[in-house]
Amino acid sequence: MDSNPSLGKCLPISLQHFLAMIVGNTLPSIVLAGTLASKHGFTDADKVNLIQAGMFIAAIATFLQLIPVLTVGAKLPLIIGVSFSYIPVLNEIGKNYGIEAVMGAQLVGAIAAFIVGMLIGKIRKFFPPIVSGTVVLTIGLSLYSVALNYMAGGNNVGRIAGQSDAVPFGNWRFWVVALVTLSVVLICNMFAKGYMKLAAILIGIVVGYAVALGFDTFLEPMKNADGQIIKMINFKTFTDSNWFDLPKLMPYKPSFPGAAVATMVVMFVVNAVQAVGDISSTTIGGLDREATDKEISGGIKANSVASAIGSLIGALPPATYSQNVGIVAMTKVVSLKVFKITGALILGAAFLPKFGALMLTVPQAVIGGATVSVFAQITMSGMKLITSEELSIRNSTIVGLGVALGMGITQISKAAFYTFPDWFSMIFVSSPVILATLVVFTLNLILPQKSLAEEQAERDEMEK
Repeated sequence: MDSNPSLGKCLPISLQHFLAMIVGNTLPSIVLAGTLASKHGFTDADKVNLIQAGMFIAAIATFLQLIPVLTVGAKLPLIIGVSFSYIPVLNEIGKNYGIEAVMGAQLVGAIAAFIVGMLIGKIRKFFPPIVSGTVVLTIGLSLYSVALNYMAGGNNVGRIAGQSDAVPFGNWRFWVVALVTLSVVLICNMFAKGYMKLAAILIGIVVGYAVALGFDTFLEPMKNADGQIIKMINFKTFTDSNWFDLPKLMPYKPSFPGAAVATMVVMFVVNAVQAVGDISSTTIGGLDREATDKEISGGIKANSVASAIGSLIGALPPATYSQNVGIVAMTKVVSLKVFKITGALILGAAFLPKFGALMLTVPQAVIGGATVSVFAQITMSGMKLITSEELSIRNSTIVGLGVALGMGITQISKAAFYTFPDWFSMIFVSSPVILATLVVFTLNLILPQKSLAEEQAERDEMEK
């Protein structure tokens, strides 16, 4: 890790890591910005700031992992970026309370995760793969509706009466663009090698973007309910944005609704425990050894500190990036110099508002086509964790009830809970992830541990 390869040797691997994370780092901000725009009048300038702050905090978090400060940081070859895992909860908090509550709840959640980092050696046993895997599975499943909504044109697009720039939701052009994007991502993932495989999502977005631009240029334009011409790609924000800018301190005054804070604390604790997997995978894949408790604790604390800083500059919470962990395992390159160069590239993008504005020109149908494969990978990661343990009747019950209650309760009308207080609905009904987490965590504690062999022995005894 302390080797000093030449810049010529470092740069290709650094670019691989940069390409693997850059799109994923911006998309969660774009998704939340879409929710905030439809509910709270989030402006295009606000959206650009959210993306740029996310780039800045990804760089800060990455450098914290590479160059620890006291006990904060793992000193491992890790790339950190804004995490999709928080999106189901962030969307609900943003929809109900606005961006101020997102930042306030994130600050408290970061403190809770820091405490988890200090105690991880003692509490890790309470989050075995059957628990953490069910949580990851539910996160993936809960994101599918977000991706499919985007594939059809975007959240609430064309549904808001009097919205002058509304695009016809569900237009066939959106579906074509989304499916082309998805197809290119799949082809690159399955058949390409090297850079093309690592940058599959980026290439898919470029191709989907080109198709959307072709539709805008060569086909008869779409029109909204008022008869106004609507294009899939709008360059106004890109034209109006600056070339250089610095992150803003406290762009939103944090607020702390109790329900939002409680929901976010649970998510931060779960994601802190999930970081154990990525950190361990990095050391096993790149260094052929298990991660130490000091490295795991330092890694979780670094992400927590970065999340706290992010809440003060308007950035969403970061986490370890599994795709970059995969690159470490594949290349076996663990020189920290390589990752510092990647961090510098991320930091450079953070100071270019034009970059964030360019990402905002990407049609939501393209984003949906690109992210549905990411959400599928999250879901299957959860499945892999679950099946790493025996699927005994006990474990199957825990997983089945967690997913059934978590996903099921958000499918029914909110009117089913009209007699309950608002805080109850926010915590237990708004996000399937929170309820699933509470269910599987509790069941794992109270249901007696039984292996498949023990269960079979009991059945044999009953038959006698």
